[in-house]
Amino acid sequence: MKIRFGYELIYSTVQSTPMVLMLRAAPGPTQRVVVPDIMQTTPDVAVVPFRDAFGNVGTRLEASPGTIRISADGLLEDPGVPEPALFSARETPIAALPHEALPYLLPSRYCESDLLAPEALRLFGHLSPGWSRVQAICDFVNQYVTFGYQFARHTKTALETYRERCGVCRDLAHLAITFCRAMSIPARYATGYLGDIGVPPVDAPMDFAGCMEVFLEGAWHTFDPRNNARRIGRLMIARGRDAADVAISTAFGTACLQLFRVWTDEIDELQAAAMQARHRSVAGRAHQAA
Repeated sequence: MKIRFGYELIYSTVQSTPMVLMLRAAPGPTQRVVVPDIMQTTPDVAVVPFRDAFGNVGTRLEASPGTIRISADGLLEDPGVPEPALFSARETPIAALPHEALPYLLPSRYCESDLLAPEALRLFGHLSPGWSRVQAICDFVNQYVTFGYQFARHTKTALETYRERCGVCRDLAHLAITFCRAMSIPARYATGYLGDIGVPPVDAPMDFAGCMEVFLEGAWHTFDPRNNARRIGRLMIARGRDAADVAISTAFGTACLQLFRVWTDEIDELQAAAMQARHRSVAGRAHQAA
């Protein structure tokens, strides 16, 4: 299966504004980026890639006063099957966890697992440990929290989501992560592309999708409290303790978002071949110019 993915963001600034962007695709083991999502800017500014403390590839740039357009258009080869599920996966005892999983047991900016621990124990403490308990957490969050873009608030925490019973995908993910951590299950926030492949199309603007990854049976597994289903074609971008670590853009100054557009669409072989040909042509011209 071929999936075209990308974004177009337009910001306006009144002065030179350093920005950090977390937008580089991070394909899974069964996926392959055929046409890379190379970041383009108009006007042209220097873009500097870097790797953060969580292993994500980010980009630094400095936007000049005025308007800047930031975009990328990539092509993914995906097996076209739902995300795997390991229903027999067991929870790993804390003493046996790898060192890198330990930070995902702790409270963080948006995930107050210490404050929600009593509720987590009440709701899920009696359940069998392992995959089924994590799925029960996702079932609860999916049914308990009403989804709606009108409920978005960038400061909303898991505790506030639990009290208000409404939110967007990042809020549902934060609440499920918080419950997992309160049950001593490492859980981290993940963001990426998720198109309507294999499901009825949704009458809403395409956006990046927040979900969570949980450490069970020696590996990280994807869970999606918002959709609560194994999906086809999910393409990760970044992972962290919560959404604060993987914001798509962070501006060190005033940067007003003028346009936000994301796409993730299955395309046929002819369309994919045309994309690859355009990419080779552009790459060839760039090589000659160099």
